[in-house]
Amino acid sequence: MTLAELTLTGDLARPVRLTVPDLLGWPQHRVRVSFECATSGMQHHRFTGPLLYDVLSDAGPGFDPVRRKDRLRFLIAVNGADGHHALLSWAEIDPDFAHEPVLLAVSIDDTPLDRHGPQLVLPQDRCGARHISGINGICVDGHYHRAAEPAAAV
Repeated sequence: MTLAELTLTGDLARPVRLTVPDLLGWPQHRVRVSFECATSGMQHHRFTGPLLYDVLSDAGPGFDPVRRKDRLRFLIAVNGADGHHALLSWAEIDPDFAHEPVLLAVSIDDTPLDRHGPQLVLPQDRCGARHISGINGICVDGHYHRAAEPAAAV
């Protein structure tokens, strides 16, 4: 059986490739989630997996740990093998800010996701659009350019 791989890249001290069995090395969390899917209606599932925060923290995000607000500029882009993608801010997952329990699920309804890859699970989302299946890449970015200054009134 071939295992799906997830690549952590970007502003990280330790970029890495991970499989679902690798993700079992972090503390596992179990959540029951209900969300509305545009194509198949209301869904109810049980997901198990590590927190996205724990996995990314272990990879060494490139923010300045002394400057608490420095991490607020970091974005997390999650890509699925099927072309779906989602964008989160570091503040959504950080315990000092929103502390949302975002999972990298390794199983759904007790079925392992080894061959398909982990699934991004946001229990707080009413809509399932950010539940990305078969994650093959996560990029942490703290170096995007700030928005342009508004033009001066004439």
